Amino acid sequence: MRSLPNSEEEVDMFAYVLVLLGVLSRYLVVSHVPWLNFTAVGGSLLFFGARRSWREMFFPLAALMASDFCLTTYVYRYHFRWQDYVTTWAWYVMAMALGQILLHAKTNFVRGAAGALLGPTSFFLVSNFSVWASGFNGYPHTLAGIVACYAAGLPFYRNDLLSTSLVLAAAFGVEALLRKAREPRTSIEPGAA
Repeated sequence: MRSLPNSEEEVDMFAYVLVLLGVLSRYLVVSHVPWLNFTAVGGSLLFFGARRSWREMFFPLAALMASDFCLTTYVYRYHFRWQDYVTTWAWYVMAMALGQILLHAKTNFVRGAAGALLGPTSFFLVSNFSVWASGFNGYPHTLAGIVACYAAGLPFYRNDLLSTSLVLAAAFGVEALLRKAREPRTSIEPGAA
């Protein structure tokens, strides 16, 4: 295991804490339909991918898979069928991969904004197509059916886009503050040039 100075350890642990907040945020919006998808999931996965290694990505995946199971069976009281979640679980991995590819080596405003846009957009496109293709909610397998399915998902897309943008901005802001707080202070002596 690598040895890190305190500020690096704090930043690295922050990625794990953010994933746990992402999982918990799903439970906070459950009974508030207008706020569905306004969670920290997308932003936490992008940040985790940006700051952690590929081999560590099993933790967020496992935590969110367990959360999917608990929400489905205990909160929504549906029968859990793992086949219904393969697309979602694949997207969790894709979101972390996007964070790794886009934000790991270099993080700036443009890359962060691209991640905040690509993450929710990819989830919107993939999940709504999956709902339409599965026949869930009775959307007919026609052009009108897929258009209706995507139109119904727009409020959830908006919430995901907003929450992912806020979470990513906050995560990178907190990371910068943690690093800044740990920087050694240099004092300038009067009269020194």
